[in-house]
Amino acid sequence: MAELKLKDPNRALASFEQALALNPDLDYVEGMLCQARQEVCAWSGLDAQIARIRQAIVAGNRVAEPFFVLSILDSNGLSRKAAETFLADKIKSQSPPLAAMRQFHKDRIHIGYFSSTFRGHAMAYVMTGVLERHDRTRFEMSAFSFAPGPVDAVTKRLTLAFDRFLHVRDQSDQQIAQLSRSLGVDIAIDLSGFTDDYRIAIFGHRAAPIQVNYLGYPGTTAAPFVDYLIADRIIVPEAESVHFSERIVRLPNSYFPYDRTREISDETPSRESLSLPASGFVFCCFNNCYKILPEGFDSWMRILRQSPGSVLWLLRDNEFVARNLQREAQARGVDPNRLVFAERMSNAQHLARHRRADLFLDTLPCNAHTTACDALWAGLPVLTRIGDAFAGRVAASVLTAVGLPEMIVRSQAEYEAMAVDLAMNPNKLAAIKAKLANNRLTTPLFDTHGFTRDLERAFEAIYERHRLGLPPESIDLAPRGLRSV
Repeated sequence: MAELKLKDPNRALASFEQALALNPDLDYVEGMLCQARQEVCAWSGLDAQIARIRQAIVAGNRVAEPFFVLSILDSNGLSRKAAETFLADKIKSQSPPLAAMRQFHKDRIHIGYFSSTFRGHAMAYVMTGVLERHDRTRFEMSAFSFAPGPVDAVTKRLTLAFDRFLHVRDQSDQQIAQLSRSLGVDIAIDLSGFTDDYRIAIFGHRAAPIQVNYLGYPGTTAAPFVDYLIADRIIVPEAESVHFSERIVRLPNSYFPYDRTREISDETPSRESLSLPASGFVFCCFNNCYKILPEGFDSWMRILRQSPGSVLWLLRDNEFVARNLQREAQARGVDPNRLVFAERMSNAQHLARHRRADLFLDTLPCNAHTTACDALWAGLPVLTRIGDAFAGRVAASVLTAVGLPEMIVRSQAEYEAMAVDLAMNPNKLAAIKAKLANNRLTTPLFDTHGFTRDLERAFEAIYERHRLGLPPESIDLAPRGLRSV
């Protein structure tokens, strides 16, 4: 796993293959091997391996970590089963009785945000504007940061958004929970879940009377000590609630925040500087490459074959991705040179280069999340196929909130047909881009102020239940009039 964290997936792949050959029963190694394959898009035997992982999850075996499962299986039920198995193995602490922690304030509700990503990270980029807009007359704000690495510009900006910003990485889970309790935090928000550098055991020690899973981990924690999950009606339909251990708080629009002060560079790089052809339709997907599965890639290649002169623009996650995907393209009868790979660059420049693309093609079972919002913010339409599980419904949520539900399809055939139709009919695409431009600052998705007010209403609703001595219960917030910044 160390090689994966150090961004050396090819070396990790060899290590996990050797470990699994020596002992096929090692905990989580099958999942780690599968993850390493996805990180470099080395798909030989991948379908069979995913099938084995699915069977092992059903059997309750320790086969894969929960966050990785979201990228290969489109099932809230299987995601919960994987999380339950992982939690029972890794988290041993028990939470004290909730009744012993009832506490009330006359002036402000105290919110504690806990995260490893209070730094230059996708979560911080989208959430900072919300944190800055919290009503400090009604809410006291504390940050508990267990972020690795040095303090950066994003951390410095975030520090100003809180009443107190606490660096707690070197403290134990129990110490952090005790610190939170001593400060009188009413609602503890876990922004990490089972993502990198997770510290979910903090909440096993009951850091606050009310504990909430939000944003960082797109699925259930399966933790009996996490009371609520913040979602919306698209992300977790009522019929899917049974697969979540938390009670669901549904915001009236998309659950996904966005900072509408995100800067887009005024200078749009040329096609030549981006290694794009001078003419022709540009499909793009800037999702991390581990989200690309063979089935989805098959679909992309069929789209390219039916769209003469088009190219597919992808993110170069590592040095192995381009070589492997170009080989896969050739095997599917597509010229490998029709795949173009984007290098990483500053956020403002990255947003600006979206202007050189024509259509963003989403992935499944794990959608574009921040990347979908970034594309829409930059004026680039996103085409998504909605899935069954939380992680595969995020793009549908944000597209609905920006007023583009027509860009949501339910089958692979629809997805391919719409992509080709938009590539071959520039007037249709121009109309969608014009609609996006008109909706960008008038619909809920990028109304950061309005989103913050809705999130605060959610906090007030769950706090009021606690104040009245009522147990957690699912809540659907009613819509509210839009307000601009």
